[in-house]
Amino acid sequence: MSTFNRSIPLLALGMCLALMSGPASAEIKMGVVNFQKLLEDAPQTKTAMQALENEFAPRRRELLTMQNDLKARDEKLQKEGAVMSEADRAKAEKALRDQQREFSRKAGEFQDDASTRRNEEIGKVQRYLVTEIQAYGNAQGYDLVLGDGVFFAKGPLDITANVLALLATKPASLPAAAPGAAPAKAPTAIPPAKTPGK
Repeated sequence: MSTFNRSIPLLALGMCLALMSGPASAEIKMGVVNFQKLLEDAPQTKTAMQALENEFAPRRRELLTMQNDLKARDEKLQKEGAVMSEADRAKAEKALRDQQREFSRKAGEFQDDASTRRNEEIGKVQRYLVTEIQAYGNAQGYDLVLGDGVFFAKGPLDITANVLALLATKPASLPAAAPGAAPAKAPTAIPPAKTPGK
């Protein structure tokens, strides 16, 4: 580990000690946020996941139809293959293999596109949540709000429920990107609808 990386925790500890060593009358107001719980329970996450589900529902239905058709063709070939001519059976088997390859290709593209889009949307929600945590901490007079890396916090320090309550008062859909912000990447994919952390 480099000297720089080892010095970061020491620097953070030194800054905390410096804050605490101020005048005795100055209290430090600290809070802790369980970011994973916030991400899972935020209405903005649920709205984003539902939008993704709706976006990919037509492709999911198309794949299901293809899958059912493949199954029916395979069953028909199994039943009638013995009584078919050699040429007809070979033709039917080739058509089935071609359709199976097409299904596999489309299913793979769907998974890739769905995963990419899900990651994009979760990234947007995460950035939004960080902004809201910062706004909440500032509005409530917190000097320090901690997130990941906290192994224990007394109940009064955990402000996750407070931030969730604030998020519930906000629109469930994320605000549009600010002018001049980097454009979103072209849509890719989402796996079957899941909530974060599952």
